[in-house]
Amino acid sequence: MADNKQIQISSDPVKARYDKLEILKEMGRNPFEETVSDRDTTCAEISERFDELENKTVIIAGRVMSKRGKGKVTFLDVHDLTGKMQVFAKRDDLGEDEYAILKRWDIGDIVEVKGFVFKTQMGEISVHAQAVKLLSKSLQPLPEKYHGLTNTDLRYRQRYTDLIMNPEVKDTFIKRSKIISTIRRFLDEQGFIEVETPMLVSNAGGAAARPFFTHFNALDEDLKLRISLELYLKRLIVGGLERVYEIGRVFRNEGVDTRHNPEFTLMELYQAYTDYNGMMDLTEKMYRHIAREVTGSEQVTYGEHVIDFSKPFERITMIDAVKKYADVDWREVKDTAEAKAIADKLHVEYEDRHEKGDILSLIFEEYVEEHLIQPTFVMDHPIEISPLTKKKPDDPDYVERFEMFINGWEMCNAYSELNDPIDQRERFKAQEALLAQGDDEANTTDEDFLNALEIGMPPTGGIGYGIDRLAMIMTNSPAIRDVILFPTMKSLDK
Repeated sequence: MADNKQIQISSDPVKARYDKLEILKEMGRNPFEETVSDRDTTCAEISERFDELENKTVIIAGRVMSKRGKGKVTFLDVHDLTGKMQVFAKRDDLGEDEYAILKRWDIGDIVEVKGFVFKTQMGEISVHAQAVKLLSKSLQPLPEKYHGLTNTDLRYRQRYTDLIMNPEVKDTFIKRSKIISTIRRFLDEQGFIEVETPMLVSNAGGAAARPFFTHFNALDEDLKLRISLELYLKRLIVGGLERVYEIGRVFRNEGVDTRHNPEFTLMELYQAYTDYNGMMDLTEKMYRHIAREVTGSEQVTYGEHVIDFSKPFERITMIDAVKKYADVDWREVKDTAEAKAIADKLHVEYEDRHEKGDILSLIFEEYVEEHLIQPTFVMDHPIEISPLTKKKPDDPDYVERFEMFINGWEMCNAYSELNDPIDQRERFKAQEALLAQGDDEANTTDEDFLNALEIGMPPTGGIGYGIDRLAMIMTNSPAIRDVILFPTMKSLDK
């Protein structure tokens, strides 16, 4: 082994790792020059196929997460994506020089081990090392003790460290990926096609939200980041793509809390020749399928509740829900003045511009939502809060819309889509009036969308699902940041 006494290893834990790297470089063993591993077996495969692999030679690769032993014998725990494997290393097997290098490996180093599979005297499945290789040197110590990274702010800022230290976090994001792939397979089997629509738009419509603004230098034009997928997907329905969906990021310039992140994943789908009843049927079937595929059961534990997807989802109108939980019969409310008087009595805040239907929605939010723990479709919203939705033929003050609630949260929003261009233009005018009154979440008129409707859109059902909240429910995660790999964080230098 080359003489490395010229480099004194520092007592500082970070400097010591750099010193070890310099020693390796002097020996011509720079780990960062390694370009590939010959790994042929994962840690999980060894455990699952032990009877087949016992005494067979395997090559594993992963991160060193623990190291123990002394003298001529060292035990390591090597972790890969699938799990961990104990490595048993002896100086007599590796040779003095290689063993000396292994002894200087640090927790966090990424290594390759070639050896045969066996069980120790303690009955632990292990790999008996015959050759080892350092693939990448960890120059920053991992958090002390293998009990996980507990600082919440640091976990979100350094998700890479969080994934290393907290195995359950890795499991959450593997499940999130499975949720999305399950949705895709389900919809593909239902005859839907996946599409992509613009993120940079001149008119950010389709939802009540404040957009982010940007500037396109090449065209010297101000643009917005989309807040919804709706208006472009409905253009595709006009074009004859009868069943479409998109899963993508949308951006809303709003606050951050346990259920809101300004950049989040939305899925919207649109189906020609159906209505919001068809969307309810599809949603119930899809959520039940996702629960079964991702968790193995149609009953999912979230916090203190067991969410039961196996039973038919409750269906209730917004008016009936307000009567049930706020003890107000909205059918007897004559006008906006009476609605505001009821809101005052119930201590529900509102703005001067709010009308009767707006007040109903505010009372619903305040008195009803928290009670909707099991999957519940809340139907037939007031027209004032639904500018893109078909009116109910028998009650034009309300529309064919539903929201589904689970655990007191809105999980999706669906309509019988408004396909009357004359009515839609009037709705846009009403939204423009609200914008003029200071409602910066109001929609603006989209002339190209109106042109598409004038060409003709068939009766259509549409729906939008918040993928992040769905992932929260399916992984029992308390905050939306727990299911977004890199959530929005305030800069540390602010």
